[in-house]
Amino acid sequence: MCGIVGYIGEQQVPELLLRGLEKLEYRGYDSAGIAVVGETEAELFKEKGRIATLRKSINGKAEGTAGIGHTRWATHGPPSKENAHPHQSTSGRLTLVHNGVIENFEQLKEEYLGEVELASDTDTEVIVQLVEVFMNQGDSVKKAFRKTLRLLKGSFAIALIDNEDKDTIYVAKNKSPLLAGYGEDGNVVASDSMAMLHVTKEFVELMDGEVVTVTRDNIEITTLDGEEVTRDSFTAELDESDTEKGTYAHYMLKEIDEQPFVIRNIIQKYQDENHDIKLDPEVREALNEADRLYIIAAGTSYHAGLVGKEVMEKVAGKPVEVHIASEFLYNAPIVSENPLFIFISQSGETADSRGVLVNVKEQCHKALTITNVPGSTLSREADFTLHTYAGPEIAVASTKAYTAQMAVLSILAMDAARSQGYEDSFNAIQELSIVATAMETLCDQKDEMEMIARDYLTDVRNCFFIGRALDYHVVLEGALKLKEISYIQAEGFAGGELKHGTIALIEDKTPVIAVTTQEHVNLNIRGNVQEVDARGANSCIISMENTAKNGDQIVLPKVHDYLTPLASVIPLQLISYFAALHRGCDVDKPRNLAKSVTVE
Repeated sequence: MCGIVGYIGEQQVPELLLRGLEKLEYRGYDSAGIAVVGETEAELFKEKGRIATLRKSINGKAEGTAGIGHTRWATHGPPSKENAHPHQSTSGRLTLVHNGVIENFEQLKEEYLGEVELASDTDTEVIVQLVEVFMNQGDSVKKAFRKTLRLLKGSFAIALIDNEDKDTIYVAKNKSPLLAGYGEDGNVVASDSMAMLHVTKEFVELMDGEVVTVTRDNIEITTLDGEEVTRDSFTAELDESDTEKGTYAHYMLKEIDEQPFVIRNIIQKYQDENHDIKLDPEVREALNEADRLYIIAAGTSYHAGLVGKEVMEKVAGKPVEVHIASEFLYNAPIVSENPLFIFISQSGETADSRGVLVNVKEQCHKALTITNVPGSTLSREADFTLHTYAGPEIAVASTKAYTAQMAVLSILAMDAARSQGYEDSFNAIQELSIVATAMETLCDQKDEMEMIARDYLTDVRNCFFIGRALDYHVVLEGALKLKEISYIQAEGFAGGELKHGTIALIEDKTPVIAVTTQEHVNLNIRGNVQEVDARGANSCIISMENTAKNGDQIVLPKVHDYLTPLASVIPLQLISYFAALHRGCDVDKPRNLAKSVTVE
């Protein structure tokens, strides 16, 4: 959600910033802009809509070797050129970009900016105007910046430039991700390392409560009180080619196809030379000592957590609760005496989950993060981290990150079972190898998936997904994928719940997609299909070799019962992709959505 880039060095900055912003498109945005520091002032270029529109408006007009850029996802004020970042102070001397939400901006406006005429509806503009107000009272830029930071409540990542000091970018963050980077001929600022890989791979993590000055040849980090902070840099384990589509029309399709490789990569990372599970002994100890596990997640990661709960309880006999992060944050349940909290997040920056983590740590509970970004906030602040090794996921609608989370959760469950002496537990490493092969088979059946999307989802306004047991959790994810990218109103239901109200919505030709991979409920879900068929539904059955019957539209290769969600989600992902494609939707960047939700 929102993205920041900045550069100060020897190269011309406009193209560097634009390329960086294009790499951040996956985060979601509805306007974009850059500021380029010229000889006398910062030139602003801002547009509502896509970065391609911004690029056209610049068209070689700007020159300079320092600047900042931003992609905005509207929170305060509608998407517009006026509300797009960067924002400037009244005098035009200061220019600023900001990610996050300033919760007390109205109060600050009333208390400090009564005589300042604001040019936008945003909370962001209040920040840059505050800095200038304090400068007008005699403070230096850095002192005024520090004073402003102490007043802000909420989440923020900020980059500020001063026309009268063209060699410095002032940077700070709270709860929102931000990095600084060392380049050969200049230094950078970015919300995500992949944004500036074309400049450098060497980055330093920035922490809450720090003030950072980035110059052409140095990055200086201090506390709000001015104490110097020393921190080692890290090398981003990415190549710029990792973030390219290659021959694929869309990132989402590429990422669906990458899932077999991701599963094999996870196997390689989590097995030792004896082909047994390799896990941090401290993670194993924390898991074994816990009397209850609390999985905290949101969206697709929440659906992965539901599957993880089923596997952990059935394989390891350990009780698990799964909670939506935003609900747990303000409506926490009674927690057991010795819990372990497991946070699942693709980006590791999910604001709601971080809010829960802060509360958990205040209560001295142990926390484990499962994420695709080891250096992320949730990873740094938890006691332990398990990496999902999925590689960059650019499409807003998650696919490979979801299956990677489920795979890591299954490995964790099997390790917990082994540690407690359940010798008859399934071999997750071996079974995941079978899953990877099944995934490849399904990814090769794109023509059949496209035909289903065309036959069932052309010109419909809604669609229902039904399943039971593990399949119920999968259909929740299938419905989310479809609604995310095709804008079809889609809902996932437990099959037995249909007759408790939902069946009233079934009309002639209403598409109902049923998933049945669990033998003990196979007849039950087929009975539910007959119920909707009797009311005119257009039903599609996705089964597995051991549950299949003649006439089923898709039959999945057999995998272990506990791992069926890893296989059964593939056709749901592909059907959603082709449905969106045929409806002319922007598959990789669906409207109103952000990849990383870094504000509550």
